[in-house]
Amino acid sequence: MIEFRDLKRQYLYLKKNIDDKINDVIQSASFIGGKQVNILEQTLANYVDVKHCISCANGTDALELALMVWNIGFGDAVFVPDFTFFSTGEVVAAVGATPIFVDVRPDTFNMDTVSLEGLIRMVKTQGKLKPRAIIAVDLFGQPAEYDKIKQIATRNNLYLLEDCAQGFGGSIDKRKACSFGDISTTSFFPAKPLGCYGDGGAIFTNSDEWAKKLTSLKVHGKGLNKYDNVYIGMNSRLDSIQAAILNAKFPVFINEEMNKVQLIARTYTSLLNNYVKTPLILDGFNSSWAQYSIQLESNEERDRLQSYLKEQGIPSMVYYQKPMHCQKAFGESVFKYDELNMTTNRLCSTILSLPFHPYLNSDEIEFVCDRVKEFFQRK
Repeated sequence: MIEFRDLKRQYLYLKKNIDDKINDVIQSASFIGGKQVNILEQTLANYVDVKHCISCANGTDALELALMVWNIGFGDAVFVPDFTFFSTGEVVAAVGATPIFVDVRPDTFNMDTVSLEGLIRMVKTQGKLKPRAIIAVDLFGQPAEYDKIKQIATRNNLYLLEDCAQGFGGSIDKRKACSFGDISTTSFFPAKPLGCYGDGGAIFTNSDEWAKKLTSLKVHGKGLNKYDNVYIGMNSRLDSIQAAILNAKFPVFINEEMNKVQLIARTYTSLLNNYVKTPLILDGFNSSWAQYSIQLESNEERDRLQSYLKEQGIPSMVYYQKPMHCQKAFGESVFKYDELNMTTNRLCSTILSLPFHPYLNSDEIEFVCDRVKEFFQRK
């Protein structure tokens, strides 16, 4: 059976190294912090080419910790893609600020800079909120257009936070994802490009001041010791076993898996390009391919294809079924987003993600593509 993301097959390939590193942690009885966490933070900082990497419990905490460092809260506006996972906007509301949902491009699914500039102007004109930050998401593995977004942030005196939960391993002109924001974050959720066997996250920055505060905030606002607390923080530490698993996975991720996913994506695109709208990777951009997502003509066609694939034993996923601005948790939106975010509304009804991971073999890829073609030929 084809798996949507085959973590079992990956584990069997890496089994000895993963088991050895987990055993080292157990033998040392150092379960929080310690050698494995230190090694991971230094390894990732070197890879991304950023001064500081601060690990934490998950990608959502990583985003919220960044906003806390910048003292973002009530009365502040933070600009967030409308087409993304809930946590990107959730953390804005969690610190008391207001998320402003920005439309996305129809081809890359990342933040649309024209929509972004328009909404910044609208917030300023309305005068009820103070624009403070932009959270750009590297959706499905491809970095957002950081050259344009950074210019917009600078012109408007806004912080730029890179949500690289899906994009770790991607790049723009050889500059690595997780290096584009004033602060950048990632997630090590098991299904992510580089995933552990539980929850995990990391924060990247070149600022010594912010790194020091982040290190404190993630451990209850710790000062000189755990009984000296200088901030109201949270409990968000990465377990040593999860760090050990990531240390075992990382060399294979950069030396093998990143090359494999490029080949698999090219194969999918070459076989499906005449049947569906396939993903666009911008010139100079490199995706880590967290997902491979195609677009259909309508919600009805998407649902029928998904049902047909399921009948053939092929799993697929819909990312995302509901725009952020329609999530009940956010309550009343500041603007009438239904009139603005037309691309997001359409994508939620037409996008479908196919099985994708570095351990797919050529027969499986061909089988998936043949079934997609068969669906359209039958239609």
